[in-house]
Order: sequence, then structure tokens, then C-alpha cells
Amino acid sequence: MTSTPDTIVLVHGFWVTPRSWEHWITHYENKGFRVLAPGYPGFEVEVEELNANPDIITAVTVPGIIDKIETQIKELSKPPIIIGHSAGGAFTQILLDHGYGAAGVAMNSAPTEGVKVVPLSQVKSTFPVLKSPANRHKAVGLSLDEWKYAFTNTFTDEESKALYERYHIPANGGILWGSVLANFQPGHQDTWVNYHNDDRAPLLFVSGSEDHIMPPSIQRSNAKHYKSKATTEHIEYEGYAHLLPAQNGWEEIADTVLEWALRHAR
Repeated sequence: MTSTPDTIVLVHGFWVTPRSWEHWITHYENKGFRVLAPGYPGFEVEVEELNANPDIITAVTVPGIIDKIETQIKELSKPPIIIGHSAGGAFTQILLDHGYGAAGVAMNSAPTEGVKVVPLSQVKSTFPVLKSPANRHKAVGLSLDEWKYAFTNTFTDEESKALYERYHIPANGGILWGSVLANFQPGHQDTWVNYHNDDRAPLLFVSGSEDHIMPPSIQRSNAKHYKSKATTEHIEYEGYAHLLPAQNGWEEIADTVLEWALRHAR
């Protein structure tokens, strides 16, 4: 039993902060786990401060995010379970490829380099950022309607508005543009992983069938890119939008992915 992971690391995505994991943190702590939900560099402040001072957001880089999380994981006595949502799913894949974690879960994950599936709903969801190259140097927020389409399309209007007010912050346009251009530039980019890494910890992709910004087709393609002997699986939940961690029924998903991670943890 001493080898069983006792820590869970939750990695948030763009347009939100670690606050988006608030219910999962309590849920897993009540099960006896230590739970870490690291913010990106500079994200130690609250949502309200980030909305008031978006310069903090534009200073963030993918290597900086990965380095901060790896530094925290290195301090743990045992490899943790890593669960990432959206961009945090891509970061989870990178962390596992770098040798961290006993098991990983990528929920409604942004793709790593080489995944070229681009559904129309994703184009519409990210258009507020990608409509102008000038946004590569800005932090770009979503309107309530844009948030509803990209994150909470299966939620009621009241639920969507409440979550927007509690969680939403602008996203780093440079990182989003970089992920788009990664497949067209020579050499390894920030979201590259070694799909042939046999030493990588087990990885589970989780998709919401109604996700607009990271539809299941992206998760399926990302999973198929892995050609290593390491365990790679994918499951899909019907009726769930992108903000799956906050949608009614999230507890069952939280328990299912935890059970999977504990069962496969190396």
C-alpha cells in the first residue's frame, strides 16, 4: 500500500484558474488525498486580480508553466496522479512524457504537437483569439456569449453566467497562437511530446460528447498518436460540455478517473 499514490495534482486550462477545481479539491481531500492545484506562474492571485491586471497572463509561457509544476512534483515523496483539463490536459501529457506522475488523466484536452484535427466548433470557440495575429501579444477574454458556446453550451443560462463570473479570466493569446502554429514550424515546439516513449506513465483521455472547443475527435486523434507500449485509453461521456469539471454529475467522473488512475498507477 505504501506505493499507492497519495497526492493528486490538478492542472487547470485557459480562461480559468485553479479556482475551477474547487469542488474536485474538496472531493479528493475528503477521500484522504493531498491535493495540489498549482496556478500558472503569477496566478497565485485571485480571479478578480487577474481580470484587473492581465499583464500577469501575457507573461506566462508553456515552459514556465511546466517548470513550476515539475518543481512542486519533485518535492513529493511519491509520484502523484496528474489530472489536467483543457490546456491542462496537454500540460499533463508533457509532464508524463518528462517522467513525472504515477498516472495521468487528460480531460477535454488541448492537443499536443502533431494533432491536426480542427473541428469547426473549435474554430468558432477560439476565434476571439485567433481572428487577429495582434492577439499573440495580448490576454484575450471571452464575452458571456462566447463563454457559453465554448465552455457551457449544455448548462442553463443562469449556471453559465454564474460560472463565468466566478471562473473566467482572459487567456494568453501567444500560447494559443503558438499551439496553432506548432504543426507548421520546424523542430519541436512547446507542446511536443514523444509519442514513442515506452517509459511514460499510463494516460487516460476523457471527452465530453458536447464539447465545442475540444471535441472528442481531438481526444481520439491525440490518443491514436501514441505508439508506445505505455497504456493509453480514451473514454467519452455523453451530454457533457467543455467545463465538464463543473457540470452536474462531475462527482461520478471524478471517482471514475481516480479509480482508473489508482488501478493503472505504476
